[in-house]
Amino acid sequence: MSGAGISVAAGIPDFRSPKTGLYSNLQQYNLPSPNSIFTLSYFAKNPKPFYHLAKQMYKTYNPTPCHYFVKLLEDHNLLQRNYTQNIDSLELYAGVSPSKIIPAHGSLSSGHCINCNKHYPMSFILQNIQLDLIPRCTFCNHYVKPDIAFFGELLPRSFFDHIEEDFDKCSLLIVMGTSLQVTPFASLVDRVSRGCPRLLMNNERVESFVEGEEDGVYLG
Repeated sequence: MSGAGISVAAGIPDFRSPKTGLYSNLQQYNLPSPNSIFTLSYFAKNPKPFYHLAKQMYKTYNPTPCHYFVKLLEDHNLLQRNYTQNIDSLELYAGVSPSKIIPAHGSLSSGHCINCNKHYPMSFILQNIQLDLIPRCTFCNHYVKPDIAFFGELLPRSFFDHIEEDFDKCSLLIVMGTSLQVTPFASLVDRVSRGCPRLLMNNERVESFVEGEEDGVYLG
C-alpha cells in the first residue's frame, strides 16, 4: 500500500505536510475548505482552481527509489498487488505491470464529461490545460474531469475486485508514504489475516500501527 509520500522525492508535494503539503498552499484559490478543490459539487461550479493545480500535476516526473522497490518486489515474484492512493502513475513508469497496480483513487491518464460521461484521453485534457483552457465536452459542452476519485465519489471498480483474495493471501503487508486518513483505503491495513506481519515505512507513525510482535515501524 502506498501514498503520496513515496512521490515527494520526484517533486510532487504530498497533501498534509505542514508548509510544503498541497493543503498548506491553497490559500490563493480562496476555497470554502481545502477539500473543495477535490469535491465534485465545487468542481461543477468552479473548475478553475482544480485545473490551475492540475497543470502542475500533469508535468513529467520520474519514479523514485520507492517505485523501483515495488518493481523489484515484482521481479522477485514477491508482489501480490500494489494498492496506491497516488494518481501520478509513477509505478507504471518504473516498469510495474499494470495488472499488479490498483490505483485506488483513479488516474490522470483519462477523463470524462461530468454530464454525459463521454470519455476523453489524457491528450485532450493536456491540450486544453497547456492553453490555460478548461476542458469541455465536445458533445454537450459541460466540463471534462480527469478519472480521479473526488471526495464523495465511488472508487474505481478495480479497487474492490481483488481486495478479498489479495489480503487473504498476504504474507507481509508493506505500507509506505501514507497517513492513512482517507477511507476506505485506510481500512485495508486491517484486512490481512491475524498473524500477518505489517511494516510501516513513513515520516510519521499512524494509529493503525503499534510497533511490536506483528507490526514493524520505520520512520524517516
